Amino acid sequence: MIKQLTVFLQNEPGRLRELTGVLSENEINISALSMAETEEYGIIRMIVSDPEKAQTALKEKHFVVKLVDVIGLLIPDVPGKLHHVLELLADGGINVAYMYGYSDNGAARMIMKVSDPQKSEKILEEIQ
Repeated sequence: MIKQLTVFLQNEPGRLRELTGVLSENEINISALSMAETEEYGIIRMIVSDPEKAQTALKEKHFVVKLVDVIGLLIPDVPGKLHHVLELLADGGINVAYMYGYSDNGAARMIMKVSDPQKSEKILEEIQ
């Protein structure tokens, strides 16, 4: 289980730059980022080097931010492996609200927001 920052920001020029500026000024590294948008606002989801410090720094600059528990998962980058993970979770009664990730050098790194993080960790222990 890892902490993810979820930041809501206005969908306007320079606002994302302001967010990354706050993190840069506080020497906080971004290791994963997902961005979704609507006409009026964006939702930024990030895994950072110091989530609590990032949350405090961003709130001080009036960003709307919260910490969320997510599952960080490293799986082999082979056909069907993600499907297997999702089967295990579904069979365990776990809902996946959203996920993002990437693959590199034969491994896929996935970040998942699930309905029950603790139960999900137990279910997924076998594939780690």
